[in-house]
Amino acid sequence: MSSQSETRGQGRAVLLLIAGIPLTMMLAASWLWYFVVEGDLNLVGAIGTANNGTLVAPPREVQPVVFADDAGRPFRWSDLEPRWTLVVANAGQSCDSACERRIWFTRQIHIALGREFNRVRRVFIADHGSATVSMESPALKPEGWPANFESGTVLEYLSAGHAGLVALDTTPAVFEGLFSELSPKSGLEQEGGWYLVDPAGWVMMHFGDDLDYKAVIADLKFLLKNSGG
Repeated sequence: MSSQSETRGQGRAVLLLIAGIPLTMMLAASWLWYFVVEGDLNLVGAIGTANNGTLVAPPREVQPVVFADDAGRPFRWSDLEPRWTLVVANAGQSCDSACERRIWFTRQIHIALGREFNRVRRVFIADHGSATVSMESPALKPEGWPANFESGTVLEYLSAGHAGLVALDTTPAVFEGLFSELSPKSGLEQEGGWYLVDPAGWVMMHFGDDLDYKAVIADLKFLLKNSGG
């Protein structure tokens, strides 16, 4: 009888141990992410990337923001499938040559990711309606570009040569909160650049315009390899 009781007790202990593993993992993940959000832990740097980009600390959450899509309809980040996202953020009424280079640069990086292509998307975010943001005849013209395009809107440019890129709009105030590095108040406006958002909807890194193309690709491939998202 005593032996049976001991066996049952050991069985319960094993079951409790097994049941406790997922809970422990969830608590550990919550604890880890808390310190990432608070800026106390450089998770991206800890796994060996961020050699070229600058960590946004603390990261900024995109999920609560209500954007507008290219038709002016309300759009939330959660409407997108969770993926790593290359974000080109543009302030003002026009997309100038620097803005065009960022769109092209992220396109080339996306293509160069090869088999990781489908784990990444590109998003263009404007602080004015993309349908009204002007663009002169682009210098970097994708294959099949309309020969008669002299000037138009950034939406026309994106639809003509950047299939799959998602265009979203927000207000200047929200834009500055998400992408403060691009604000004149930051003292970093001359760096320009673009951003990396993780699959959970957090702005994690800022990449300057002067970074090496191949080095950025190497960093992104390393990050994708070592992440489950």
